[in-house]
This record gives sequence, structure tokens and C-alpha cells, in this order.
Amino acid sequence: MVLSEGEIKKTVYEAVENVEITDVHTHLYPPSFGNMLLWGIDELLNYHYLVAEAMRWADIPYQDFWAMSKREQADFIWKTLFVDNSPYSEACRGVLTNLHKLGFDVASRDLIKYRKYFDSVSLEEYVDRIFKEGRIKCVVMTNDPFNEEERGYWLKGLKDSRFKGALRLDVLLNNWPEACAKLRQWGYEVSEDFSGDTAGQIRKFLREWMDRIEAVYMAVSLPWDFAYPEDSPRSRIIEECVLPVAGELNKPFALMIGVKRQLNPGLKDAGDGVGRADVRAVEYLCSRYPHNKFMVTLLSRENQHELAVAARKFRNLMPFGCWWFLNNPSLVDEITRMRCELLGVSFIPQHSDARVLDQLIYKWEHSRKIIADVLVDKYTDLARTGWAIESQEVRRDVEKLFGGNFWGFLERKF
Repeated sequence: MVLSEGEIKKTVYEAVENVEITDVHTHLYPPSFGNMLLWGIDELLNYHYLVAEAMRWADIPYQDFWAMSKREQADFIWKTLFVDNSPYSEACRGVLTNLHKLGFDVASRDLIKYRKYFDSVSLEEYVDRIFKEGRIKCVVMTNDPFNEEERGYWLKGLKDSRFKGALRLDVLLNNWPEACAKLRQWGYEVSEDFSGDTAGQIRKFLREWMDRIEAVYMAVSLPWDFAYPEDSPRSRIIEECVLPVAGELNKPFALMIGVKRQLNPGLKDAGDGVGRADVRAVEYLCSRYPHNKFMVTLLSRENQHELAVAARKFRNLMPFGCWWFLNNPSLVDEITRMRCELLGVSFIPQHSDARVLDQLIYKWEHSRKIIADVLVDKYTDLARTGWAIESQEVRRDVEKLFGGNFWGFLERKF
């Protein structure tokens, strides 16, 4: 069916509203992982974005806040950001979107009443509800084999088809002495100076864990000053271990670059900042290893154009999402439009980066609307050239953007 200019908006909105999403990067876990899965109103209010925002108003020392119980912290944040001030930051609005979508009377501002529901609902029931409300097909986790608690769950063989594995390599690549000690403890014959068969043993470790968690990719979060190549354990492990195993398994290596760790240590997890990365490291990897696949997201707004241009040059590079501090409506809109104009449909516009299960609702509710608005404008531009806009082609493109491009990239070989 060929759409008139007036029909484009309705068709795009329906396609985006109804599509089931593959969320390619989260920090969520299946219910079987116990307390590792964060959920509910108190966890939602204690999201590190809200902690940092609330502490801008607070006249108490940081340590006094951290000494509070989880519920006391949530009460403090609720009063500070939702009662004493209007909650129009994106993180605050997200909490209200969640409550509204779950059927609560947001106008009542009754945190006690909201809590009664979360205190009574079962976790299994709530996970099912969130996936249904958010129209989420599946999510990709962040799985750290160096986390002893998480490692224990994986060794028990616990799996859930809605939660896909991704092997996180932060400790291995960013703290080699700690990783080396752990690997030796687990029986791998490795040395800090890379003597003997250290590289071979690291490759063995990677293969075993990729298989154990059925990982769809390997990933690492990197500082803003990441450089490649360089004379460092990280560079050596990437070259001699990560890239060979990723190539052998035909799995992407996901690079998330741009963090300034602990810019304000008093805020703990809320204290990280952002720095502009050097995209030349990404360009070098894509050029030097043309048969490897790279998924890349960068934290700095100033890096986004360079990344999109690099993706035009390297088909083995998949830009994904508006990460962390970029997950704000004005920036998601700007970045998505720029990517459409440079890359057409060949990118992954968003991921939730959800740390609390509930965030799947609001982060995707907000992003769907922004991405739909961008697509309406792009299809309208096409229609004005005389190009016929077909309804089935709109649905095809939407399916690609919200999941198909990811699964297609996983299958591709270069």
C-alpha cells in the first residue's frame, strides 16, 4: 500500500508502537539470579542518575546519604526531586512514566501507596509484566565472569531465553593484575608478564565463557583516553586473545568508550563523568581487522559525527545506541537524525542500558516516540521527491532498527 503524506505519520507510529524490541545492552539479569536483578520503586529512585541529581540539592555529607537504608535513600530522593522541586529531568520523568504506564495515580504523589504494590507482587509476575508492557522481545545482559556472585549463578547453569548473554571483559582488559590472579586461582596457567602460554590460556578462558553463557558478543567499557594500538597489557590481550576468539566464533567485539571513572568519588557509582574519545582507535581496529565485527557506542556527544562517518567507511562497524549521558530526548533526536542522514537504516538507534528492570518501560517509551518522529520526517522528505512510501517497507525498516540490524550483524561474515 502506497502511503499519502498524511498517512505516513499514522503508519510509522503504529509500526514503532507495535514492534517487539531487542534491547542490545542492559545491566539486567533473569529472576533466577536473585538480588542481582534490581527492580521496584526504591531501586528506580536510587538509580545513580537520581542520586547525583538529588545530591546537588543536599546539605548533608555524602557519607550520611550512603549510611541510610535503601528505603531511606529513596524517601530522600523522592522528597528532594519530586516534592521540593519539579521533576522534569529525564531521569525523574522516567520514574513518573513508569508509574503512569503501570496504572498508578501519579497525581497523588503517594509513594507509600506505590510501594504497597511492589511489596506484594512476585518477581516472576513482575518480570512478565514489564516485558509485556514494554513490548520487549529480549534483552542482552552485561555478564562479568570475574564477579563471584554472578559466576556462581552461571556455574549452576541458570538460563532464561529472554535474557541473552554478553561476555564483559572490563576486569580482563582494564585491570590485568587482578584478572591474572583470578585466572590462576581458577586453574589457568597465566603470568602477569605474559610468559609461557598465557595468551593461549586467556583464549581458552574466553571460549569457555562464551560457550557457558551463550554470549552474543564480547564487550568492554573503556576510558575516554583509550588508545589502540599501545604498549599495554590491554592492547596485547585485545590483539592476541579477544580478536582471534571473536573472529573464530564470528561474534562482535563491543567497545563502549568515553568514561571518566570516579570524577567525584564521594558519589560512588554516580560519580563517573564523560570525556571525548579518540575515534582513530576505532578506525584502526576496523581497518586492521577487516574480518572482525565491532559494535561501538561513544559517550561524548562530540564523537558522534566521527563515529557515523567511520561507519560509512567500514561495514564491519555497527554504531549502537545513545549511551548513558546521551540518553536524553534532545540528544537522541539529534544523533538519530544525523545517523539516518549518513547511514540510512544501517545502524542500531538505541539501547536502554537499563540497570533496573522497570527502566525498560520508560527508556523505550521515550525512545520510541523520538525515533518515530525522526522517521516520520525522513519518510515525508522522501515522499516529497515523488518516491512511493510503501507501508510494508516502513514496517520492514522499523523491524530492522529495533532488532533486525542487530541479529543480522551477528550472522554476517566479512
